[in-house]
Amino acid sequence: MHCRLGPGDEPFGYLGVVKPILGIFIGLSVVEIPIFDVVVTHVVPWRPARWIVLGLGIWGLLWMIGLYAGMTIHPHVVGDSGLRVRLSSGIDIFIPWTDVEALRKRYRSLPSSRSVQVEQEGDRQVVSIAVGSQTSVDVLLRRPLTFDLPRGGSAPTNELRMYADDPDGLLRSARGTSTSSTVSR
Repeated sequence: MHCRLGPGDEPFGYLGVVKPILGIFIGLSVVEIPIFDVVVTHVVPWRPARWIVLGLGIWGLLWMIGLYAGMTIHPHVVGDSGLRVRLSSGIDIFIPWTDVEALRKRYRSLPSSRSVQVEQEGDRQVVSIAVGSQTSVDVLLRRPLTFDLPRGGSAPTNELRMYADDPDGLLRSARGTSTSSTVSR
């Protein structure tokens, strides 16, 4: 992890579930770009087509590398003062330990591939920060909190679900903080 951490902070990655597919797409793009360049140069008589295809291929490759890098350098962080839930550079939510009722390990598969999903469960609102349509840690809150989310804020939220590559390690690390009695499996 390549983020700045304070004393007592421990990073937890979430790239593992999508790392293989991103690696495959990046590798295929590296091979695809020169192949398409040769094909378009020799088949399409319109010269600007080569530059358009080349530009789109390079843009896609750089976007995937940026996504990979963003997810690597912006991990979740368990610290002395709270839990920082992140998703690349787009989501950065800090939850103080005083607002955490419990942390639980629970793997869930979500019906949508969206990274941020908001759902109503009875009278409770749940925000899921998913990676690869999965979450692995439930953060139950003592009181409803409102988070800044992409595409507008959320209503008061009672539970946040997130994905971490090492949920057991995250729970162990959280046990060493002021929530030691609220962590469960």
